Amino acid sequence: MTTNRHAELGLTNEDVLKMFETMLMARRIDERMWLLNRAGKIPFVISCQGQEAAQVGAAFALDNTKDYIAPYYRDMGVVLHFGMTAKDLMLSAFAKAEDPNSGGRQMPGHFGQKKNRILTGSSPVTTQLPHAVGVALAAKIEKKDFITFVTLGEGSSNQGDFHEGLNFAGVHQLPCITMVENNNYAISVPFERQVASKTVADRASSYGMPGVRVDGKDPIEVYKVVKEAADRARNGEGPSLIEAVTYRLTAHSSDDDDRQYRTAEDIAEGKALDPLITFAKYLRDNDILTAELEKEINDRIMKEVNEATDYAENAPYAAPEDALKHVYAEKDGGNA
Repeated sequence: MTTNRHAELGLTNEDVLKMFETMLMARRIDERMWLLNRAGKIPFVISCQGQEAAQVGAAFALDNTKDYIAPYYRDMGVVLHFGMTAKDLMLSAFAKAEDPNSGGRQMPGHFGQKKNRILTGSSPVTTQLPHAVGVALAAKIEKKDFITFVTLGEGSSNQGDFHEGLNFAGVHQLPCITMVENNNYAISVPFERQVASKTVADRASSYGMPGVRVDGKDPIEVYKVVKEAADRARNGEGPSLIEAVTYRLTAHSSDDDDRQYRTAEDIAEGKALDPLITFAKYLRDNDILTAELEKEINDRIMKEVNEATDYAENAPYAAPEDALKHVYAEKDGGNA
């Protein structure tokens, strides 16, 4: 029998089942989006497949009732735990008026939802990191009891925003956790041709903060290191940099052909270590997940995904004049 690692961290069987369910929900929504894209019904998909364990493990280590998150475009697992629904995500994919992120203006994966403290993201990569650091500064100045959590890919760790944001967080000892989801490819460029240091986590010492490298395919290990970072941040001990090493099971996006830069053997090896498979095995080995329960969870998720798809596909698009909403100041119901 496998060591009950989750119990050692204070996680119950119900907790880890919920983690698995959230991972599976992210996967099933993502798979549906690819089918819709290939059917010509939605224009673009940027996938979370293979990175759900890092996302969900980290999200569960945070307080989703008060913490703020600045997710990057793959972070479906994070935003689901923070309150987004399959319907929300499908409305975004179809660019419908009810899309909570932007009313159908933004590309899919540009998350933002005020009620769930999800900071709005944009297409230029890494801009979310200074935003998260700024919100953490507000927490410190106003003595508010929350921390911020920001994610990005390892390619984004080479942008100026990464260095400026982390340096500011380190200088001011802000309650901000930065997690780099290292999936080994910045679109098509392998890690060793992006980063001169041995790891992304090695960079943390330059900013005066702890840097931890973790197996991003193991949600329990990710939970452990993010929880430790969250506890430090809440105790006034400053920021942390975490590098979660993952594998991207799909092409970079629906517009990319990864056969140009990855071998079939590489992809097969990555799929063999699919975190949904390995985490399900962990749960079965600990007598938490049975075949019957797994089927019940999957059936329930697929029902929700089907309903969300039908709803979003039939929902209205925004009116053309709504393109001006939130762009100019409004007075008496009209544009000022």
